[in-house]
Amino acid sequence: MLKFLGIIPARYASTRFPAKPLAMLGGKTVIQRVYEQVAGILDDAYVATDDERIEEAVKAFGGKVVMTSVNHKSGTDRCYEAYTKIGGDFDVVVNIQGDEPFIQPSQLETVKACFDDITTQIATLVKPFTPENGFEALENINSPKVVLNKNMNALYFSRSIIPYQRNAEKQDWLKNHTYYKHIGLYAYRAEVLKEITSLPQSSLELAESLEQLRWLENGYTIKAGITEVETIGIDTPQDLKKAEEFLKTC
Repeated sequence: MLKFLGIIPARYASTRFPAKPLAMLGGKTVIQRVYEQVAGILDDAYVATDDERIEEAVKAFGGKVVMTSVNHKSGTDRCYEAYTKIGGDFDVVVNIQGDEPFIQPSQLETVKACFDDITTQIATLVKPFTPENGFEALENINSPKVVLNKNMNALYFSRSIIPYQRNAEKQDWLKNHTYYKHIGLYAYRAEVLKEITSLPQSSLELAESLEQLRWLENGYTIKAGITEVETIGIDTPQDLKKAEEFLKTC
C-alpha cells in the first residue's frame, strides 16, 4: 500500500488578497477548513508556511504545520522542502491548494487512485465543462484547459481554448466536444517531486504562466483523474463572499 502525505502550502503575502489563509469563512479560518477537508483522507497532512502567524493559527486548531523558506517561487517548491523536513517513508506527496476550502474527499481519492497505475509519475484532476457552463466559462483565461490522450495522460495545458474547432460555430463547441477544466490539485511520487523542483523554468511555462508545462516539456507524464465536483477557490475578497454563500447551501 502506498503512503500519501498531504501538504497544504500557505503564504501570508498575496497581491490580490493579503492574509488570505487567515480570513474567516463560516467561523473558521480558510486554512483550517482546507486542513479539515484533507485530514483523515491521507496518511498524514501538514500546512507548509513561511509566516509565523499562519503557523500559530494552525497550531491553535490542532493542525500540523512546518515552516518553510520565504524564497519559494511555487507551491511545488514549498511542498518539497516541507516533505524533506517532515521525513517518513511516504511514497506520494499531495499538493493541496491552501485556498480550496471545499476540496472533497472524493477528489482526493480520485487522485490517489491514479497511482494504481505504477507508471504514474504525477497526478492531477480535471472537470468536464458542460454546455450549461456557457462559452464564457470556456473562454476564461483563469480557468486552464487540458487535453488528454487515451491513457488519461495530459497532452497539453493552456489558458486558451484547446482544441480549436475549425469547422463549427463557437456556440456549438461545448456540444460537439468534451472540454476539460484543470483543477489545481497535484500529487507526485516522492522521487519525481525531488527531480522536478530542480528543473529550470521552461519556455512553455513562461509563455502560459502554468508550472505544469515545465514538467511536460521535460518529458514527465501527468495522469488525470476526472471529478464532477465543482470547487470554489478563493483568490480575492469577492471570492470569499461567494464562498460564504456557498457554505450556507452545504
